[in-house]
Amino acid sequence: MQYMTQEDKQRLQEMLEECTGKRKTLSDRIGRARELGDLKENGEYHAAKEEQGLNEARIRELEEKLSKAVIANSDDLPEGMVFLGSTVKLRDTDSESEELYKLVGEATGNYDVDYIEVTPNSPMGEALMKARVGEVIGVDLRRGKRHFEIVEIIS
Repeated sequence: MQYMTQEDKQRLQEMLEECTGKRKTLSDRIGRARELGDLKENGEYHAAKEEQGLNEARIRELEEKLSKAVIANSDDLPEGMVFLGSTVKLRDTDSESEELYKLVGEATGNYDVDYIEVTPNSPMGEALMKARVGEVIGVDLRRGKRHFEIVEIIS
């Protein structure tokens, strides 16, 4: 079981559709490369076969994630509790600096956003899950244990 938001699931489905759409193109590319002759020294053929293998592996990975996906429903949670899809403002209790974190089921890899994505499996995600505004959470990070106060839940 892998908890994720509806947006996470939709994004994974779109990625799967994109990968399955590549199958025909890759197959055609392999066919054209095969026509060039000797396959032992045919770089285009080997590159196309490798790309096809990577694409098929990605398809299997996405299908596996989607088959285990459980859409998290935050509607049933009490007000002020952090759950999947929540964006929270945290204050580091040592430095007093504040940053935004978003608890996501599946990281997007998008670094152009104003928040840091964390998954429920990460140390920060585990500490945030079901925490409440005003609570101080302890997080075991690589550089040692840090404490953060949950200032507010943005969304």
